[in-house]
Amino acid sequence: MSPEVNQAAAIDDDVIAALDPVTRLPYGVTRYYASLARDDDPSKDPIAAQFIPRAEENFAEPYDTIDPIGDRMYTVAPRLVHHYHDRALVLVNDRCAVYCRHCFRRHFTGSGDGRITDSDLTVIRAYLENHSEVQELLLSGGDPLMLADREFFRVFDALREVRDFLMRVCTRMPVVLPSRITENFARELGRRMPAWVVIHVNHPREITSEFSLAISRLHREGISVANQAVLLRGVNDDAETLEVLFRALVRNGVRPYYLFQGDLAAGTAHFRTSIDRGIEIMRELRLRLSGLALPTYAVDLPDGGGKVPVDSALIRTETDAYILRGPDGREYRYPREYPRLGG
Repeated sequence: MSPEVNQAAAIDDDVIAALDPVTRLPYGVTRYYASLARDDDPSKDPIAAQFIPRAEENFAEPYDTIDPIGDRMYTVAPRLVHHYHDRALVLVNDRCAVYCRHCFRRHFTGSGDGRITDSDLTVIRAYLENHSEVQELLLSGGDPLMLADREFFRVFDALREVRDFLMRVCTRMPVVLPSRITENFARELGRRMPAWVVIHVNHPREITSEFSLAISRLHREGISVANQAVLLRGVNDDAETLEVLFRALVRNGVRPYYLFQGDLAAGTAHFRTSIDRGIEIMRELRLRLSGLALPTYAVDLPDGGGKVPVDSALIRTETDAYILRGPDGREYRYPREYPRLGG
């Protein structure tokens, strides 16, 4: 583990010991990210809420799961998920610099599976060689940038040898450990275009001078950056916070790409707002922001139904569920949760 990654915040060891092993994530945070919290109480601070475990993680609704978006359904080779026609996801590594308590990939993140192996890459490459429809690869995990540059680019180049994929590097490092985005890393990635970096900023306090420096290093090498935020109860579930966030991202040259409805991940119900609340917030944001600063409000449908924009997919609202149409034309039920859990 990097010396920058440590248990720097004051936490209740009894809470961690009591976490349900089915939904449990490791606890880990960088000194840098912990320093952004103004209070160690996760119920009071939007940064602390994202990395300090709470007893609420033991709670799961009957419809919650450790694999809410259906990764396992679409796993076609070790660490390779092929859900969408033209793109596939490679799970490079199961470790993170900060273990976000709202993580939806709880079946893999921090599981002990470690980093991708040469034998994994061999099988993945064989699959991709036989599936020419795949034109884009997402490198994720965990966080792929927990690997050192040399190892990360070895994986990157091995995949690129199959064909000239558009590569997306999905990482939270500019947010939780901006010093990881070195000039050398940016230069090496810039040599390997086309590539995007997709980050995960949820709150305006995560946009610091260190963050801006990391992003500027990527931009100087011609690398575009997009953000995927998650709508989180008690963190950013109001139009005022999100307005400040999206304006700050645009000023830093980061495209606000998606605002995700919380997935039905076991142990995260206390973070979820209702879709009603999300629609209300987006309606208010459209009055405040230009299209350049507005992300798409989207939901990953249960049972592997896929990612859909809420505005166009929502068919109707029933007493206990929202009915949304998936990319396959089928109807999917997303539970309508009430203020007891958020929203």
